[in-house]
Amino acid sequence: MEMKKRLFTSESVTMGHPDKVCDRISDAILDAILKDDPDALVACEVLVTTGLVLVAGEIDTETYVDIEQVVRDTVTKIGYTRGKFGFDADNLAVLTAIHEQSPDIKMGVLKKDGSLGAGDQGIMFGFACDETANYMPLTLELAHQLVRRIDEARRTKILPFLRPDGKAQVTLEYDQNNLPFRCEAIVVSVQHQDMDITELREQVEKAVIRKVIPANLIDEKTKIFINPTGKFVIGGPRADTGLTGRKVIVDTYGGYARHGGGAFSGKDPSKVDRSASYMARYLAKNIVASKIASSCEVQLAYVIGVDYPVSISVETFNSARVSEEQLVETIYQHVDLSPQGIIDRFELKRPIYEKTSFYGHMGREDLNLPWEKLDLVDIFAKLIK
Repeated sequence: MEMKKRLFTSESVTMGHPDKVCDRISDAILDAILKDDPDALVACEVLVTTGLVLVAGEIDTETYVDIEQVVRDTVTKIGYTRGKFGFDADNLAVLTAIHEQSPDIKMGVLKKDGSLGAGDQGIMFGFACDETANYMPLTLELAHQLVRRIDEARRTKILPFLRPDGKAQVTLEYDQNNLPFRCEAIVVSVQHQDMDITELREQVEKAVIRKVIPANLIDEKTKIFINPTGKFVIGGPRADTGLTGRKVIVDTYGGYARHGGGAFSGKDPSKVDRSASYMARYLAKNIVASKIASSCEVQLAYVIGVDYPVSISVETFNSARVSEEQLVETIYQHVDLSPQGIIDRFELKRPIYEKTSFYGHMGREDLNLPWEKLDLVDIFAKLIK
């Protein structure tokens, strides 16, 4: 009987995508605050549209940050520096609507006994698999590499006609052992100056797709789509309103694993949406790296004001060499999963967040991120010795 074809798709976006502009501004503001006030409580949300940036949220801090200047500097770094883009760092209106964190929330976070409670209830997932060297799904890793290459080609003028907005999407086919073996489809959409679409497609395929996607994954049946509408001159916040926290699947596992719904950017580490998601990734990655399982998903659940998780769940998709109950017990024995314990283990009160706001928060081998360390491998590996 013929094997049923299995396909899976993930997407990523460039640093100039409107939602990513918002994520980066949110995290740039967070970093600017944490630099001088590591104990600040920050929840910073951003909206961008034509010629306008709105910064809103709740911030408790002992320092002062020139938010307008942070916004303009960040937009400049992204590459929106020309009026014809409809979004220009020097000519933006920057509006702020910032107030203090609710005292009702604060009393649950900063507890009277000195401990740190979770900043909200919620569920957080972490995932890892052995498809790639950084323990990420290959579909997402290739999509990230494509948008990284698009940004590089724009910034270095390899493709001087590119503008900051863009997206990529990769569909892979999997064999009977659930291993990816070929590209079914590759999609790249890039903002550009007005030009001949045939020339654009030829140059983007040569300078981006062929430089990123391994040749052995592309065959005569692979479908390649480059700017399929035929024109992408108007882009960025001029074309689409952006909001912080709307690219949570790009930020994590490309849809390959479940997601609890909470976004990361603009949130200080007392918010378990962020810090516990990093911890869940750390646990899953160390389990897979220890050769116990080929893929692993960890779920953590918290209650506002409570300084420990109310549940831990480990799913290894029938790939584990030990029971999932053993893995949960090992986690309880060796890892402090309290909000303060997570902050201390990863030293999260540092200004390290802006650089995570594009190309994903997980699997970033270009950054020395503490939740990507493999220092629990020996502990888990003992379970199979």
